[in-house]
Amino acid sequence: MSTTTSRTAPRRSRPGYRCAECGWTTSKWVGRCGECQEWGTVTEDAPATGPRTAPVAPTRSPARPIGEIDVESARATPTGVAEFDRVLGGGIVPGAVVLLAGEPGVGKSTLLLSVASNVAAGASDLPGGGAAGPSAPGPRRVLYVTGEESAGQVRLRAERVGALAPDLLLAAETDLATVLGHVDQIAPDLLIVDSVQTIASAQVEGAPGGVSQVREVAAALISAAKARDLPVVLVGHVTKDGSVAGPRTLEHLVDVVCQFEGDRHSRLRLVRAVKNRYGPTDEVGCFDLSENGIIGLADPSGLFLSHTGAGVPGTCISVTLEGRRPLALEIQSLVVPSSLSNPRRTTSGVDANRLAMILAVMHRHAGMRLVDQDVYVSTVGGAKVTEPAADLSIALAVLSAREDEALPAGTVAFGEVGLAGDIRPVTGLDRRLAEAGRLGFTRAVVPRGSFPRPVEGMTILPARHLGEAVELARASA
Repeated sequence: MSTTTSRTAPRRSRPGYRCAECGWTTSKWVGRCGECQEWGTVTEDAPATGPRTAPVAPTRSPARPIGEIDVESARATPTGVAEFDRVLGGGIVPGAVVLLAGEPGVGKSTLLLSVASNVAAGASDLPGGGAAGPSAPGPRRVLYVTGEESAGQVRLRAERVGALAPDLLLAAETDLATVLGHVDQIAPDLLIVDSVQTIASAQVEGAPGGVSQVREVAAALISAAKARDLPVVLVGHVTKDGSVAGPRTLEHLVDVVCQFEGDRHSRLRLVRAVKNRYGPTDEVGCFDLSENGIIGLADPSGLFLSHTGAGVPGTCISVTLEGRRPLALEIQSLVVPSSLSNPRRTTSGVDANRLAMILAVMHRHAGMRLVDQDVYVSTVGGAKVTEPAADLSIALAVLSAREDEALPAGTVAFGEVGLAGDIRPVTGLDRRLAEAGRLGFTRAVVPRGSFPRPVEGMTILPARHLGEAVELARASA
């Protein structure tokens, strides 16, 4: 009797592939990631064959009770630019890595050159920028590495904006090893790299700015920052949709991610923290960019107000919240008869879809016929209205322009307009009213049921419905 024994050979594991951008995995190679839709980021992911790192006894920093940890070395130090310190949470922390991203020409290099000059000179604030909190600890050595411009070009900009300091050292380098050599030789107190996409390592394949190069450069700079307690500021490029260019892991590796925003045709620049391990993410820094440099604005409301709206039809004032900061802005409207079958609805700084909805609600619930009128709505100073709290101000500005009758002097309005014509409560109403009272406004149309704190010298006019808000806004004080 014969017995047949089947022997099964060990099955060979199939290679896996992983996206270097978002971590998506697949069993076969593809040219485009199925998750983040990036091209050329899917590479073979070799399976692990066992533990690669052997445990060793900690020698440099053994574990200690949490109560014995020294916190003084982790205190935030002011950079000398008050608005930038506001976004960072009081200043920059030793060993922290900050990524500042923004569109080309928005002013990233100008801002960081001013920060480097103030830190090197030991200045406590910029002229006109307000106090920067605790006083700066005196002059410190700053290394500014530029990979996009020559040293002479940066020097010319520094002269123009008044950012020359003896302890501000400048190096035009694009090689990562050379940059790390500068850090070892100079031992700076602050390192600024402009930008991380222009630095490349000879040990890694790929062009500067590629996924592998950006990851290697960022990892090396972060390692040097943590080992030396050296604060590092990295400048990052952005893609067409406004997100940070490079691998998504770059934002996870750094400690702070700041977004530099601003319209090319406006002087106003906003810096907001998208991620911050050392402070809040709802603070916004305001800057004024001009030929003489960039200056922090402690009170930027004047940029968005051409007047208080007194005696000018088609204008209404609102107060928006940028993070926790209230900003007063003026909304202007123009309504003229249309000769087109489809009247124009043109906006600047206001969402066009939101305006169309408000006009439909005004037609249905306020008896305002606008189907044969061209409607233009804009904000002053290049401001952008993204929150629904400005709905009521937009509606009142259109109403004032349609009737060619100005709202009573000193009137502001806050409220979200619903499809049923109701006025819904908004967040931060007390801060909005306090800012309006500080600027001298005396009448405020607000949603009924909000119960705001009274403001000295201001009359609160609560409204439940759009028609009621219109009647209150029309009435004289």
